[in-house]
This record gives sequence, C-alpha cells and structure tokens, in this order.
Amino acid sequence: MPERRVVIIGGGLVGSLAACYFAKRGWTVDLYEKRPDIRLPEHSDLVEHRSINLAISERGFSALRRLDPELEARVHECVIPMHGRMIHSLDGKQTSQAYDVFGKHINSVGRSTLIKLLLDEASSSSRVRLHFGHEFVQADFDTGRVVVRDVERNQETPIDADLIVGADGAFSRVRQRMMTKVLMNYSQTYIEHGYCEFSMAPRDGEFAMNPNHLHIWPRGSFMLIALPNLDKSFTCTLFMPWSQFSRVKSDADIAGFFREHFPDALERIGERRVCAEYATNPKGSLMYVKCTPYTYKSRAVILGDAAHAMVPFYGQGMNCGFEDIEALDRIMVRILREGDKTDDSSVTANLSDEQLHRALDEYSALRAVDTSAIVDLALENYVEMRAKVVDYVYLARKCLEGLLHRVFPRRVIPLYTMVSFTSIPYADVVKQWNRQTVWLHRSVRTVAAAAAIGIGIVSARTLGPHLQSLRELARMVAGKR
Repeated sequence: MPERRVVIIGGGLVGSLAACYFAKRGWTVDLYEKRPDIRLPEHSDLVEHRSINLAISERGFSALRRLDPELEARVHECVIPMHGRMIHSLDGKQTSQAYDVFGKHINSVGRSTLIKLLLDEASSSSRVRLHFGHEFVQADFDTGRVVVRDVERNQETPIDADLIVGADGAFSRVRQRMMTKVLMNYSQTYIEHGYCEFSMAPRDGEFAMNPNHLHIWPRGSFMLIALPNLDKSFTCTLFMPWSQFSRVKSDADIAGFFREHFPDALERIGERRVCAEYATNPKGSLMYVKCTPYTYKSRAVILGDAAHAMVPFYGQGMNCGFEDIEALDRIMVRILREGDKTDDSSVTANLSDEQLHRALDEYSALRAVDTSAIVDLALENYVEMRAKVVDYVYLARKCLEGLLHRVFPRRVIPLYTMVSFTSIPYADVVKQWNRQTVWLHRSVRTVAAAAAIGIGIVSARTLGPHLQSLRELARMVAGKR
C-alpha cells in the first residue's frame, strides 16, 4: 500500500503520545507545535507557572503500557507516589486520608518532565518528524490538505494528510475548523474560580512536608493544594473565586490572607516568596468543554482537551487524554483484524478509508459518553476537595465504603478507586456509583430501623412498669404543643 500520513496538530502530552502510537502502527507522522521545543535549555521554562501539576494514575499508565512497557517503566522512574490526601486544618494539624484501603496510589509528575520524555520517544522513531514554531492555519477535511504557518518566518506551507489529528488543547483551532463541516454540539463553560501557583522550596535539602501525599488546605469556598516534585520542592496551587482574587491586591493583602487561612503553608513557603510569586505568576482561569462528535468521516479526529477539557480536580485530564489514544488504537486494530481473519497485523496504516471511517465513528460514539461523565465528576470533586474532606457525613461514608470494599472488593468499589485505579469506562463508573449509593442508603436505613427496634425492645423490658407513665407524659407534651 502507499504511505499513509497523519498530521498531528499540537505537541503537548496527548499529541506527542499520539505521534508515538501512530508511528508504531506504520503511519508517517508529522507533528506541528506552535511553541518552541521545550527540550532546549532556552525554552525549558515555557510550561512553568502556567499549568497545574499532574497526577498520573492507572488510565495513563495503561496507555503507556500498551505502547511500550519500557516507556511506562521510564515514566515510573520520574514520579513520586502519593498514597493519600494530607488535610491541613487551621491550627496546623495534619490528617492523612488514604486513597485506597489496599494501598493503591496516584503519582505526582512534572508536566515538562513528561512532555520531554514523550517528545524524545516520538523523535526516536524514523517515522516521526517534529515541527516546532508552526501553527495551524486551516484545513480542507475532504481533501486532507492542511496549511501551517512558520511563526518566525510568517511563511505558510500546505501539507497533504490521510488523517488529521487535533490535539491542540481546550481552545482547539482544529475543532473550530471542524465545526464548519460537522453538526457539532459544543459547550464551553468557565467556573467562577481561578488559580495561582506558588513554590515551596526544600528545607535543608529535604522535602518541607511528607512527599507521599497530596496536601490540601480545605477552606470551604477555596483551597490550597501542594504536590511534590523530584527536586524535593512542592508546587502549590491556590484555587478560589475570582471575587476573592480581586480583593487580594498588595503584598500585605496576600500575606494577611495566607496568615489567616494557611498559616503553616505561609511558614513553609515564606512570606517574601508568597508575595513575590503572587505578584508575578499568572492567574489562570478554569473551564470545561463538551462537544460531539469528535470526528469527520475518515479524515479528522480531536483528542484530549480539544474534545473534552475539564477542571483539574480529579487529576484525570491527562489520564483521560492518554486513554483517548489507547481507546482509538484498540478500535482501529480490531477493525483492521476483522477485515482479514487470518491477519494478526496491528499496522493500522493498512486500514482502508472505509475501515478508518468506521473506526473513527465508533470511537466518537463510544468515547463521548465516557468523557462527558468524567468532565462532570471532575467538577463535582472540587466541592469534595475544598469542603467535604472535613465533613463527618462524607468521612463516615468513606470509612463504610472502605470496609465493605475490603470485604467485597468486586462488589463495592469506592468512586475514587474506580476512577483512578481501574480502567472501568467513566460512564459505567457513574452508573455503579449511583447503584452503590442507593444500596448504601437502604442498608443504613435498615440498620438504623433494626437498631431502633432493638432499643425499643430493650427499653420495654427494662422500663416495664414505668412505660404507662412515660406514655402519659408523652401525651401531655403533645397536648401542650
């Protein structure tokens, strides 16, 4: 067959992993990224202070494992395990809340570290060409003609592709162009909260706090979190309503705010650093995107944030984007093998246009349901992190579910476990969680009723002769009301 070419727009985490997958499946890959190559020393700080730290869990590792177990192993070398949340109260007391009763954990990883590793992996393939400093201009999805612009030279170049992949983020220009060809349902929603990052330096060459936790300072309508880095620092992120950001203007304001709400964090970060970084680090907005479909015929597909940007509170944005690639790859390989029962090939570059069209349609229909579910879950988890983690009802349910999960590990699975430590489709996670919620509520009511009956029986036997006078007293009270 003639050479099959895929053009990938966006060289971030999802785009670079997609390049590795397509190269492995026999495609010629051209990846275009608007920014310079962040692997070069002069551009290494491009992602600093502009993005929330990453947490990689099973869904992300699964995609890496399917591509190459050795790549997964190299990523494991770059992460710091976080076994639970460390809750910081106002008085400085710290309380650990484990993520999983069996010790499973998520992992902190630097965004730039992971991007560089994936770009190195992509560039190691002779089938991949990386083009930095090039932005997407337009595309004719029917012919596969893509036009990109060299940012430095302001020079446009047309490229012909068999498949166009949009991995260019929440404000995807590929998606915008697709909307002129597809009847796409689309929504973009900003939440009324923003974020600002701070850095907590090591103390005497060691971590200033326990490095194996995600640290949270929950304060109801806002919170501070901290994730560990390999250099023994922490990246701290303040999330709060824009109305509060607007009231914190001067050094005195931010120092006073931290002193009131995060005194132990202020002591560890340092007042001078808090003031300096609040003044210089950008304040980021938080939004989510839903759209469908994700594809156009056999010619185009959008992945990651381009298809389903989400708020960061479940740590699933990157994991979901990686799972997109794995899900698409599985469908493409299966359809290829269905076409020839005797062929065990996984070279999806051999897919016909009809097969590719079918694969993309199936991917869009399947994946849109799951990604919509995790977008909603991520939004709901913000309330849990900033408020519910200190709520007694939440803690009681967490304890009960943990006990039941330990006894019935396949029948009762906590929501966080299903999302972070399994590959259960997100939509199925929500369904199972809702069933468990109904079952748990019924069980608690049954136990409470049984307890009330038991107390009544014991009371009747104990009080015996005094019951009549108690009934009369009750009637008297009722009559007075």
